[in-house]
Amino acid sequence: LPVLQAAHCQMIKDLSACLLGQSLRVDCRYENKTSNPLTYEFSITKDNRKHVIHSTISVSENIYRTRANVTLHKNLVCLYLQSFTTSDEGVYMCELKATNDYTGNQIKNITVIKDKLEKCAGFSLL
Repeated sequence: LPVLQAAHCQMIKDLSACLLGQSLRVDCRYENKTSNPLTYEFSITKDNRKHVIHSTISVSENIYRTRANVTLHKNLVCLYLQSFTTSDEGVYMCELKATNDYTGNQIKNITVIKDKLEKCAGFSLL
């Protein structure tokens, strides 16, 4: 019997959030073992409802579309949410999927409360 080999291509290693001026920055660090294209989705759950902030997987909601942007670096997907207020507090989720990766989507959550956020340190790609 042939054995199907499932390649573990990317794993989310760390999810962190910080304040950059008036913007929220959410860093989704991952370990990448493939050159396959990466798709991502950032969402927030508040009042028991999921709201898509920025995504290549599904459609972003209008209230976030003008305020959110994402940058991709080596092993890091960064969400920036402009004009962050207490109404943007909730559980933020980073979901990653590599094309043709059979391990399914990688998901990590972080709870974001404005008063508990630290200021972002100097930007580092390490």
